[in-house]
Amino acid sequence: MTAFSLETAQLAWCAELRALADERLRPLAEKGEPGRVNRALLVELGALGLLPRLFTSGALDLCLMRESLAHACTEAETALALQGLGAHPVHAHGTETQRARWLPRVSDGSAVAAFALSEPDAGSDAAALSLGAEPDAGPADVGAAGTGGAHAGGADARGAHAGGADAGRRGAPGTTRPVTPGTTTAGRPGTGTARPGAGRGAEASRPPGPGTPDTGRPGPEPSRPAPDAHGPGARQAPAPASLAADRDGPSAWRLTGEKCWISNAPEADFYTVFARTTPGAGARGVTAFLVPADRPGLTGTPLDMLSPHPIGALAFDAVPVTTDDVLGEADRGFRVAMDTLNLFRPSVGAFAVGMAQAALDATLAHTTARTAFGGRLRDLQTVAHQTAEMALRTEAARLMVYAAATAYDEGAPDVPRRSAMAKLLATETAQYVVDRAVQLHGARALRRGHLLEHLYREVRAPRVYEGASEVQRGIIAKELYRTLDATTEEAGA
Repeated sequence: MTAFSLETAQLAWCAELRALADERLRPLAEKGEPGRVNRALLVELGALGLLPRLFTSGALDLCLMRESLAHACTEAETALALQGLGAHPVHAHGTETQRARWLPRVSDGSAVAAFALSEPDAGSDAAALSLGAEPDAGPADVGAAGTGGAHAGGADARGAHAGGADAGRRGAPGTTRPVTPGTTTAGRPGTGTARPGAGRGAEASRPPGPGTPDTGRPGPEPSRPAPDAHGPGARQAPAPASLAADRDGPSAWRLTGEKCWISNAPEADFYTVFARTTPGAGARGVTAFLVPADRPGLTGTPLDMLSPHPIGALAFDAVPVTTDDVLGEADRGFRVAMDTLNLFRPSVGAFAVGMAQAALDATLAHTTARTAFGGRLRDLQTVAHQTAEMALRTEAARLMVYAAATAYDEGAPDVPRRSAMAKLLATETAQYVVDRAVQLHGARALRRGHLLEHLYREVRAPRVYEGASEVQRGIIAKELYRTLDATTEEAGA
């Protein structure tokens, strides 16, 4: 692979995206409710032509979009990324009918997509899914399922990343509700339950980006979801059941179990759901299904997370699906999941690089303007060396992300290793850079509403979702030894 550098046209496009995010997207993000899907923001992303590009661009373009948007408006970046993550399996593995029904609506922002992979007891171990697809004794009673509700919920593998206690409690956190069309008190399609959230302080030099985990971007996953454990007097959540797919005749199943840490849940309009169709078969017994939010038996609950993004848990009570809902092939859904993650993992790194660059830029401005000890902060060697280290790590992460994305676009054989390396380095780097930026800013960076306070909460989740840092290290080692073994075998032959 040749040395990497962006073309002049690409640099200009990135600058244009940063300006659009600052001038047109951030004002819409500010009007959204923490922890809720911002449909007005999605519509604007569609009108600007960014959502359609999810299905026409390569991995590098996706990374450039995510990095540029994240620099000025993390909410816009996350909204775009979640649409892509939830809908990519439909684009890449769906039937003509599935694509024709959903992709135009995803592209114009009128339908919200979600990627439902993680389970309470199988967060990082995607091959251990147990949401079951059981055979049904008769024809699947799809009912209104084919209509596609106006808002379903679903979080992607991005793990913990929604809501935050300080961002305001969500109305009725202890309730479980059907995932069916509704309208929020704010007048946009939603779950029908208002979840007020406190706004950020006015001090920020610019409004903090979307508080998504990030996509919830929290710490270690609990052994089970606790959607009812928020707030005084909340009910205890029942013990979770993994998602199983039971046969419902020769061409139908019933989905029973739970999904957790699902971004956009419970407000998405459809979910890409991964369920076990063959017990005991590991990765080879998982099937991907396209499940509209209004399928009977599908309910969802919002989760209250560190960073206020839309994320929740989903419950499947004998939800009917048929072969018409399968994405790809039955029992080959793990391939659908890994294909999607190999594309999106480098772009998670791009999201992290965008946040790191925003923190670095803020630090350069602050240390130039701030006087202390008889001079500017930037003139202190200890400060100058820290900013140099922040810049060094950010640029190294950026180059690795671009290289991994280019490898994906070229169909290189080492994409899994490169994708894992890019996500690992970039997310760990962003955590370091944002932490250093907070330290150099001092107490003001910890005040509610400050850009760095927002980034500090936002930057944590990417190290967890779409494969935690430990998982990425495992992938890298596995790929290295696989290459070594193949080389040794070839030499021996």
